Amino acid sequence: MVDCPCGSGSTYEACCAPFVKRENYPETAEQLMRSRYSAYVVGDVDYIFFSSAPNVQKEFDEESTRQWAESAEWHGLELVSMDKGGAEDVEGTVEFVAHYTINDHLCDHRELAEFTKIDGIWKFQDGKVFGPEPFRRENPKVGRNSPCPCGSGRKYKKCCGKKA
Repeated sequence: MVDCPCGSGSTYEACCAPFVKRENYPETAEQLMRSRYSAYVVGDVDYIFFSSAPNVQKEFDEESTRQWAESAEWHGLELVSMDKGGAEDVEGTVEFVAHYTINDHLCDHRELAEFTKIDGIWKFQDGKVFGPEPFRRENPKVGRNSPCPCGSGRKYKKCCGKKA
C-alpha cells in the first residue's frame, strides 16, 4: 500500500485513486484539489482534463500538461486555506502550494483555485497563480540603434551602450 501523494495520511487506494479512476466523485472542493494533485503525481492527464470545467477544457493543452506532470519530481501538497467548497456548496476556493523539482530546480506553485459544481460534480473553474512580481522598467528600454539618452547625438550602441 502506497501513501496518497496528496498528503492526507491515507493510502492512495483509499483516498484519491477512486476519484482519479472515476469510480467515485469528490464530495468537496478540497477532495477535488487533492485528487487533481495526485493525478499530476501519477501522470493521469485524462483525469486532470475530466476534472476541469468546460471553459478550462477548451484551452487544455494535453501535451504540455503531460510533459510537466512527468518531468516534475513531486514533493507534496500544502493546503493554505479553503473557503466554502463543502458537500452542500456549489462553489468554493482552495489556496494551495504544490512543491516539486524540475530540472534540478526546486519550485513552489502557489495558487488560489476556484471550483464549481456542474451537474453535481466538482470541477476546477479557474486559478490565480501567485509568484514574484514581474520586473517593470521606469523608462522604456533603449534600443541599440536608438539615439543615446545621454544627448550625444550618437546611437546608443556607439556611445553609452558600447561594450568595454
